[in-house]
Amino acid sequence: MKLEEKILQILSDNGLNFNIQFSTPPNPQMGDLAFPCFELAKQQGKNPVECATSVKEVLEKSSLQKYGVDKVITAGPYVNFFLNSGAVAKTTLELIEKQSKKYGFNTSQKGKKVIIEYPSNNTHKELHIGHLRNICLGNALNNIFAANGVEITPINYLNDFGAHVAKCLWGLQKFHNNEKPPKGQEQKWLGEIYAEASKYLEDHPELKEESFAMQKNLEARDKSIWPLFKKTRQWSIDGFDKAFKELGLKLSHTFYEQDVKDNGQKIVDELIKKGIATVGEGGAIILDLTSENLDIALLRKSNGAGLYLTSDLGLAVAKNKKYKNISESITLTGSEQNFYFKQLFKVLQKAGYNYKMTHIGYGLVMLPDGKMSSRKGKVILYDDVRDEVYGKILEETVKRHTDWNKKKIAKTAWTVAMAAIKFDFLKHEAAKTIVFDFAAATKFEGFTGPYVLYMVARINSILRKAKPGKTVDFGLLSSTEEKQLIIMLGEYGEAIKKSFNNYNPSVLTKYSFDVAQAFSNFYAKHSVLNNDNKEIIKARLALCSATKQVLQNCLSILSIDTVDEM
Repeated sequence: MKLEEKILQILSDNGLNFNIQFSTPPNPQMGDLAFPCFELAKQQGKNPVECATSVKEVLEKSSLQKYGVDKVITAGPYVNFFLNSGAVAKTTLELIEKQSKKYGFNTSQKGKKVIIEYPSNNTHKELHIGHLRNICLGNALNNIFAANGVEITPINYLNDFGAHVAKCLWGLQKFHNNEKPPKGQEQKWLGEIYAEASKYLEDHPELKEESFAMQKNLEARDKSIWPLFKKTRQWSIDGFDKAFKELGLKLSHTFYEQDVKDNGQKIVDELIKKGIATVGEGGAIILDLTSENLDIALLRKSNGAGLYLTSDLGLAVAKNKKYKNISESITLTGSEQNFYFKQLFKVLQKAGYNYKMTHIGYGLVMLPDGKMSSRKGKVILYDDVRDEVYGKILEETVKRHTDWNKKKIAKTAWTVAMAAIKFDFLKHEAAKTIVFDFAAATKFEGFTGPYVLYMVARINSILRKAKPGKTVDFGLLSSTEEKQLIIMLGEYGEAIKKSFNNYNPSVLTKYSFDVAQAFSNFYAKHSVLNNDNKEIIKARLALCSATKQVLQNCLSILSIDTVDEM
């Protein structure tokens, strides 16, 4: 049993059940581990300092010494622990070696079945930098849920039937009929046609009826447009599959709007029959949610056409049919849709869908001069981000390794480039709007993916020269830097839980960076291999091996691969 778990058990056995948040004191002289007693004070109606003293007295009567505790003190409302470095090192490092890739995982959410929908992209457009953030977040959340024992199923919902498709097909027939796209550039070609058509229709509003007619023909599966729709849609899907493979996105299933839209209309009909939805002005179908501060939800246009919400109702039917007994359905989109999803979930509740529905809204990725818009052709594409970051990393790798062959250089640069991109998007809390900075993301120092990968590569270099012994005297790991690193490695499981509780992968990016920095501090002050005491070498090699394992585990959850050398 880990020290934190033992502390919780002791307090529970003594009737002290409150939410404990363990942390590291700001100064080592204050201890190695701590937690506050504010919540207990609130429960008992007492002063937090008084509660901390009573908690300390309870813990002092227990046998915490065998768990590595030398002393328990109070610091105001906090209970602080001074740990025995040798005992903590033995417990932590042996556990890391034993559990290997599964170290830090837990089964606290075992039995829960969750589906997570992302990136919910549109056909007939390219993936842009916003989709890139979506995929990075979705991949990480998928792995975080699994690491906490959830049976997680990643799915996608492709909008292949919206007005944007009609505009693209209209523009294709209007301006590019009988043209063929550049080979291998089909998806990009469609995106350019969409932007061109959107701009042209803005400048010539008298032609918008032609685009509306195209939409009606599309929804009617009209033979005049259906073969072109199917062919161009497949171009998009092929392009998406290539990008998804590059980014490590593995979907269990993909739903398409064309397959669910009609079911959405049926739900609207049912809501009307039950008196839940009503006919509004002009014949539109609405659901009044003003009493719940959610305004009026528009379920169907006055001309009978569906909307995004109509299709999402149909998607809920399809999800419910395919995935039984789910605990939660998560959707990941831009935060500008936060209100929309509040409306959608409320409508679904009124339609009888009672499982937990969660929308995770992430902030926009901004251009230096403002918001992106694929309609205006003002957008940073995923391909452009990937190529520029890869180019920068490739150039740096070539400079550093003139002795490497081209294949090794290219493979290493690719892995580091993907790490730079993913880490930079994940180090921010999802809700925050960010500006992607190519130069900052590709630095090999500071809070970046390449920096953390570099620390793994540095450890690999050490371990190639010598391996940890079978018997280790962990008591020799007694320096401040060694102790801090060991304690930090022991906190990995808590970081996984925290990232799950807050739907927040940035917890793990910060954790991996802190561990990398702690290792750097240790390595700067203590030689691993150059020491007259062979037992100290063995102990430090064990610490290096454990640090590498934890960093690789953490990065793997973030969907980031590591490299042997950099």
